[in-house]
Amino acid sequence: MSIRILVADDQELVRTGLRLVLQAYDDLDVIAEAADGQQALELAEKLRPDVILMDVRMPRMDGIEAVALLSAAALEPPPRVLMLTTFDLDEYVFGALRAGAAGFLLKDASRERLVDAIRVVDAGEALLSPSVTRRLIEEFARRSDPFRPPDTLLEALTARERETLGLVARGLSNTEIAGRLFVTEATVKSHVSSVLTKLGLRDRVQAVVFAYEHGIVVAGEAG
Repeated sequence: MSIRILVADDQELVRTGLRLVLQAYDDLDVIAEAADGQQALELAEKLRPDVILMDVRMPRMDGIEAVALLSAAALEPPPRVLMLTTFDLDEYVFGALRAGAAGFLLKDASRERLVDAIRVVDAGEALLSPSVTRRLIEEFARRSDPFRPPDTLLEALTARERETLGLVARGLSNTEIAGRLFVTEATVKSHVSSVLTKLGLRDRVQAVVFAYEHGIVVAGEAG
């Protein structure tokens, strides 16, 4: 079954280029294009795409506002939003992630990287480009207090769930976490799902942010 994709970008040439690239893959299907955030929101509610490639800077409504409204709309199933932009400025990164984006990729990424990113976010994983990940860690290193006592929400987690959360925050995939903990991928998925449920988090991106903000992982410490 193909991954149904909505492309949202104010530049027609960019939308056309993305469609041509993605339509070359049997498991990817571009079902619609939007020229701004408002149109993206309307098409998402009507067509229910699996993944939305969302530009940040667009007229009428930017990508971050569109993502926030999509999250508030609580569509079922919710579309996974992969932000695509030329810029990796901090305010865009944090704004997009807090609004509900599942990933953040720069437009200079390779074709293979883009296709892989779409498949990753569609599968429920989180994805950040390397430069975005670095900025995320640097920001938490700058502003976080590693000695702040943990949030009471953490008391609901088992020791293994807390360990899993820490590994997710360090960017490890389910396969890598399974290898680190000597368990199956199915067990890791179960732990991750339990963590998200207990902490009231939407996805792995929010789990990463939560882990750094609550001292589960301290920026700069060894993995």
